[in-house]
Amino acid sequence: MSDTVVVGLDVGGTSTRATALTLAGERLGTGKAGGGNPTSHGAERAAAEVLTALRAALADVDPARVAAGTIGLAGAPRLLADPAGRAAFDGAWHDAGLRCPYAVHGDALVAYASGTAEPDGTILIAGTGAITAQVVDLRLDRVADGHGWLLGDAGSGFWLGREAVRRLLADLDTGHTPGRLGAAVLTELVGSADVAPRPRDTVDATIQAVTRRPPIDLARLAPLVVTAATDGEPVATALIAEAAAHLAESVTRIRPPESTTPVVLGGGLLIADTPLATAVRAEIGRRWPTAPLRIAGDGAAAAAWLAARDLPEVTDPAALHTLLFPAP
Repeated sequence: MSDTVVVGLDVGGTSTRATALTLAGERLGTGKAGGGNPTSHGAERAAAEVLTALRAALADVDPARVAAGTIGLAGAPRLLADPAGRAAFDGAWHDAGLRCPYAVHGDALVAYASGTAEPDGTILIAGTGAITAQVVDLRLDRVADGHGWLLGDAGSGFWLGREAVRRLLADLDTGHTPGRLGAAVLTELVGSADVAPRPRDTVDATIQAVTRRPPIDLARLAPLVVTAATDGEPVATALIAEAAAHLAESVTRIRPPESTTPVVLGGGLLIADTPLATAVRAEIGRRWPTAPLRIAGDGAAAAAWLAARDLPEVTDPAALHTLLFPAP
């Protein structure tokens, strides 16, 4: 068993992380590269980033020792259904010196596995977007939201940014002076919190600043909302409460009210100590008071654990999970 190694990758739109570990939980190497999601970057570029991360993780490891691997990424079904994309990833795997099979799972499952070893439960992710999934026997079952910025992702970073701009525009339309959050948003978008003598000129400038950039870029305003809410700013505080309600409601769509299985929180807005994370934890605790609440951890290690648990040498996957993710 001590010679066997597993590899896991957590592939995102902005970064790719890889880890190699033994079945005793020893981390032998890690690697990081740029965004490797084929939906965002195309299969060839994505595969190149995966290869870079793999080579770094395996720098001091004989690839022949690797018995299994898992790649976790958003849009996994699209990759699996695309022969050219799968061929590009197969090529990266082979070029890294690996000859073992690998599995491809959605990033929601990997995030869930980074928070608990329990086979059944729920994962709620809120970052740029937002998605909830029910996990059954460590497989994604029912999914709620994750519909993208145009149709859903309620409570996400994009949603917070868009709603902050909407509140600002409403203030300007009605002739009210923007509050602290509105002033911060206005400064971020147009470079100054000053309102023109004719407020409609500021409205037009704000709209132009937003529409000149990709819509999803509104997510960059989410930290302004979080910071303002931390300081008790009323508009930001109300937005955080509304976002938390949206996120909890998405869980309610797919999770039975009497469920006692774990709920794992993932994504940048929920794993950090933010007002939104606090509000979501309170909502989950109110609706499922007996459910254990967990926080997502290292996605690459979780992907490696998913690969390891199916090997015959691993007789106690939960014990290996505890080694990789010790209780705080």
